Amino acid sequence: MAKVVSVHSFRGGTGKSNLTANLATMVARVGNRVGIVDTDIQSPGIHVLFGLDDQKMGRTLNDYLRGRCAVEDAAIEVSHVFRDNQVSVAPGSALYLIPSSIKTGEIAQVLREGYDVELLNSGFRDLIKKLNLDYLFLDTHPGLNEETLLSIAISDVLVLILRPDRQDFQGTAVTVDVARKLEVPKMLLVVNKALVSFDFDVIKRQVEATYNATVAQVLPLTEDMLQLASSDVFSLRYPDHPYTKGVQSIADQLLQ
Repeated sequence: MAKVVSVHSFRGGTGKSNLTANLATMVARVGNRVGIVDTDIQSPGIHVLFGLDDQKMGRTLNDYLRGRCAVEDAAIEVSHVFRDNQVSVAPGSALYLIPSSIKTGEIAQVLREGYDVELLNSGFRDLIKKLNLDYLFLDTHPGLNEETLLSIAISDVLVLILRPDRQDFQGTAVTVDVARKLEVPKMLLVVNKALVSFDFDVIKRQVEATYNATVAQVLPLTEDMLQLASSDVFSLRYPDHPYTKGVQSIADQLLQ
């Protein structure tokens, strides 16, 4: 059975899509077949990290939800990121992205009309089967709405991202409570964008005490990430960077 991993944050701007892309590539490169679905239909963006634009995407998750194609027809193999960065991968590795449309009309239609969330759920199951996936990563929309609740509910692992910020702390408390009520089997907290001047061990202890949940890693705010400007998967471009080592630690916990 494939493992479903939802990557979520209560507020935007936490680095959720970047973390999803980095985790997925790390899990894929050790010999796993990995899919990523951009379920942030209202504000999609993870496709940018894999060098995709409107012309390169073809079918999208929106096409599937409108009945215009099978869900696997919207899958784009993005294993090229390993070759582009001259990164070796284990036999059997494969990485797929199911992007959401970045066309203004498609996004407006979703905002205006919504879509069948149950169809989205069946799409996840079909995708796992058709692509023979070992892991399915769901890059969710920030906050709590119907599709994020679905993503959380069907997850084997919920990776919940927050910044060392009071607003993030309050919103994360709500999400942690919801995840527990939905009986998510495993929940990992990730504190992202921590200033390097902070004591990461103290942050980890404080967050774990606040939520009574495991903090998988505290990740640094890095100028190198800002300079890359989402033009590539950071961990592949900077394999020895402290951020990359932190993400590798989270990936190792997902692989257990």
